[in-house]
Amino acid sequence: MEFFKELEVWFVVGSQHLYGKKTLAQVAENAERIVKGLNAEANLPVKLVIKETVTSQEGILQLCRDANYAKNCIGLVTWLHTFSPAKMWINGLAVLEKPMMQLHTQFNSVVPWNSMDMDFMNLNQTAHGGREFGFIGARMRKQYHVVVGHWQDPSVATQLGDWIRVAAAVHDSRNLKVARFGDNMREVAVTEGDKVAAQIRFGYAVHAYGLGDLVKSVEAVTQEELDALITEYESSYTLSDAVKNSGDKRSHLLDAARIELGIKHFLDKGGFHAFTTTFENLYGLTQLPGLAVQRLMQQGYGFGAEGDWKTSALLRAIKVMSAGQQGGASFMEDYTYDFTPGNELVIGAHMLEVCPSIANDEKPLLDVQPLSIGKKADPARLVFSARPGPAINVTLIDMGNRFRLIANDLETVEQPKPLPALPVARAVWKALPDLQTSAAAWIYAGGAHHAVYTQGVTQEQLRLFAEMTGIEYVQIGKRTELGAFKNELNWNEVFFNFCKQ
Repeated sequence: MEFFKELEVWFVVGSQHLYGKKTLAQVAENAERIVKGLNAEANLPVKLVIKETVTSQEGILQLCRDANYAKNCIGLVTWLHTFSPAKMWINGLAVLEKPMMQLHTQFNSVVPWNSMDMDFMNLNQTAHGGREFGFIGARMRKQYHVVVGHWQDPSVATQLGDWIRVAAAVHDSRNLKVARFGDNMREVAVTEGDKVAAQIRFGYAVHAYGLGDLVKSVEAVTQEELDALITEYESSYTLSDAVKNSGDKRSHLLDAARIELGIKHFLDKGGFHAFTTTFENLYGLTQLPGLAVQRLMQQGYGFGAEGDWKTSALLRAIKVMSAGQQGGASFMEDYTYDFTPGNELVIGAHMLEVCPSIANDEKPLLDVQPLSIGKKADPARLVFSARPGPAINVTLIDMGNRFRLIANDLETVEQPKPLPALPVARAVWKALPDLQTSAAAWIYAGGAHHAVYTQGVTQEQLRLFAEMTGIEYVQIGKRTELGAFKNELNWNEVFFNFCKQ
């Protein structure tokens, strides 16, 4: 994500004039050393930019207004080095629209027991200055995140980095454009939704295009572009005999490459970072864009099949959150079950569109095989199995009065047996706490059959995303009990109907 280099998080230190110039100068010096240290040592995805210490209501209000209009500012990290009377913060926090985190830290890590005097105590008042700030946040019902610990503690750096990644995803969502090629699959309920409500809540805009617009882009691909992409395929994947230079399906591979280039040109020209397709509307395309979608997802584009714009935008957000981290993210479906007693498994896949970022260490197979849906030529696709390890399935649904984010913890396992007759990419997992509980909870919550599968983000980051965007979040995991889960859904219904605007 090259655009990370252009972004910044403002580091804002609160104090007051009561302490005098000498103390305020020390506050500014300590804050600058913290910011320099975190930027140098904490491996943050976005740089921290220190701002002048705020000591008045007017200064805080102006800073919050400036943050709102600063194009590259994705959020504020606040630190109360000393006591900072919270009434000074009311007007500023009332207008602040960017995400905010309170770093509840102090410059020194240990108390200098033998030399500590009142000057030291006056300077290092985070312990109760942060509580004063916390009160006004709670009183104003301000949604923000709190991280507690010394700024040189690696766990604090990790939490700060995770929060920054979510803030970057929210920032990206505010500027995201989603291209829909065709409508969503006919008669399907969950892929519908209120696009206006989504734009109000998340910021992204969804634009529909006829297939003819995309076909023009595909037809404009040059031979030089096509040759270069085929060379890339041959160096990146294991090609089946059918798609090698003399294979009987070679022309299908060439068509797939043209489609990939056509889609990418269309998206890049229009400033789109997410898109949808549907197999019910392929007019003018020779095949369902399987390989193209797989490779574009790996490059960071969001995708949703069958016109699912919500999942497409969600995948893009998770791609941003997890950029540069271990583990990938992909469009996914729970496709079929293995109910072997004591070893219940889910086989996740889709017709074609699974992102290679989740693949195991083996080189994916590039093949062309028939597809019994869509009524088009046999499409190209990458075939692989997902790497084992912890993962999460995430879905976003429109509940009418709100959006709900549902996240299920998984444990991806090695594929227990070969699947020689199934030429699609797949992941095999154990759903936590068990298949019976997780599937029932997902259904009670109204979870979609489409999801984003990820090994690159945490549940805490997903919770932060929900909090920053003001939507509902429910987690299904090893501690889930169905009775308590159903109660949580009922309580959330009350909250979002009567409390949450």
